[in-house]
Amino acid sequence: MGDAADTLCLVTGATGYVGGRLVPELLAAGHRVRVLARHPERLRDHPWHDDVEVAVGDAADSAALGRAMADVDVAYYLIHAIGTGPDFERTEEAVARTFAGAARDAGIGRIIYLGGLAHDSDLSEHLRSRAEVGDILLASGVPTAALGAATVIGSGSLSFEMLRYLTERLPVMITPRWVRTRIQPIAIRDVLRYLVGCVDLPPDVNRTFDIGGPDILTYEQMMQHFAAVSGLTRRRILPINLLQPELSSRWVGLITPVPSSIARPLVASLRNEVVCHEDDIRSYIPDPTGGLLGFDDSVRLALKRVQDADVATRWSDASIPGAPSDPMPTDPDWAGGSLFTDDRSTVVDASPEAVWDVVESIGGDNGWYSLKWAWEVRGGFDRAIGGPGLRRGRRDPQDLLVGEVCDFWRVEEVVPGSLLRLRAEMKVPGLAWLEFHVGPTDGGRSTLRQRATFFPHGLAGQAYWYSVLPFHGAVFPTMLTRISAAAVERDAAQPGRPAQSGAG
Repeated sequence: MGDAADTLCLVTGATGYVGGRLVPELLAAGHRVRVLARHPERLRDHPWHDDVEVAVGDAADSAALGRAMADVDVAYYLIHAIGTGPDFERTEEAVARTFAGAARDAGIGRIIYLGGLAHDSDLSEHLRSRAEVGDILLASGVPTAALGAATVIGSGSLSFEMLRYLTERLPVMITPRWVRTRIQPIAIRDVLRYLVGCVDLPPDVNRTFDIGGPDILTYEQMMQHFAAVSGLTRRRILPINLLQPELSSRWVGLITPVPSSIARPLVASLRNEVVCHEDDIRSYIPDPTGGLLGFDDSVRLALKRVQDADVATRWSDASIPGAPSDPMPTDPDWAGGSLFTDDRSTVVDASPEAVWDVVESIGGDNGWYSLKWAWEVRGGFDRAIGGPGLRRGRRDPQDLLVGEVCDFWRVEEVVPGSLLRLRAEMKVPGLAWLEFHVGPTDGGRSTLRQRATFFPHGLAGQAYWYSVLPFHGAVFPTMLTRISAAAVERDAAQPGRPAQSGAG
């Protein structure tokens, strides 16, 4: 492609796990980057935001793609419709055809696609769809590098989180036969290196490439290796000679943060052996000094990132399919209708900085400052009906970024020091938000306002609101009081700052 500084790369899926990590790698390699995003506000807190161009639009919209692809040299296809419902295969095919046509019309020099390893004759719907997308892009008339990877291991990756929770939470497990399927995992570090390196492939290269790490393991061996690396006792795994994807996906959805809607196609794919049949990419992108990262080292590095709260992106950063995108009731395009609110406020004998620190750290391992059992019951019920529940946690114990998840909420707005707005992604018959407003008041004290807003859908939504009023009456006052008390304690712990007299 010539000089890196002259290469303009378009990245789709930049709010997702791989795309969010690819952008800084491309910038570090000297390339110019443009990202396509339906919700550009979800990119604004990324450290690379000011270094890229942002094109607003949907990859299913050919006109938006045409604008985004203007003058682009290389286009990355990192879009996935997994979990969107029974027709996700048709959706992926349609979007891929739109993307391929727009790239051809725009004169793009190369498409780079990350899919799955698909060599079995009887592929799962998920892997078949990944292969079909690759075929569409390869037939586009634009030189395409379609990379096929199996399990990607990295802090925050979907595969890593699923493996981690199954291994950590189940010292003894009865499992289906898919735990015996051979897999060739690859570290996210090496995936990114291949994705960046493909920019410089010769223009006549139009083909698939298998990419994988140096180890081939069964899923059972991966769990045992994970246990050994993380200091856990050896797991007792009792495979049964049955494969029941529906039951397995519900089991995965119960134990791990992965919703059943996403776990179902993933589990179904585990019947397929995903092992590289060739390593031709090495002739174009040589191995790094020291070789590709092995499975144990990949897990060790990922765990360290988690322990150090240094997770750059997570699989849950991408919006859950079907999550609400309607405007907030205070937005200019709010259409009106029935609206329920629970609005509470207090004066806190602590600085606004201390109050904000507590508010921004809410959720995840830090909890919700009220009736832990009630939150766990609500999260368990949500998971039982197909929602995310509380197990997604949060990326960082202190900082929240717009667009990322916090348990069964998504961060919709952050104004540092003054406003945190969370949009509900739990299963509810309507749209729900939880807001915290922090402000200064006399004598170095603060005001803390806590507001829950619910827009019901039909009679079911109204019935839901009234049914949870007792929950609100128990949880929300306690939350306000305990956040206030924690802020007072935080102020008192600051050197040179006297303790305040208590919460208002």
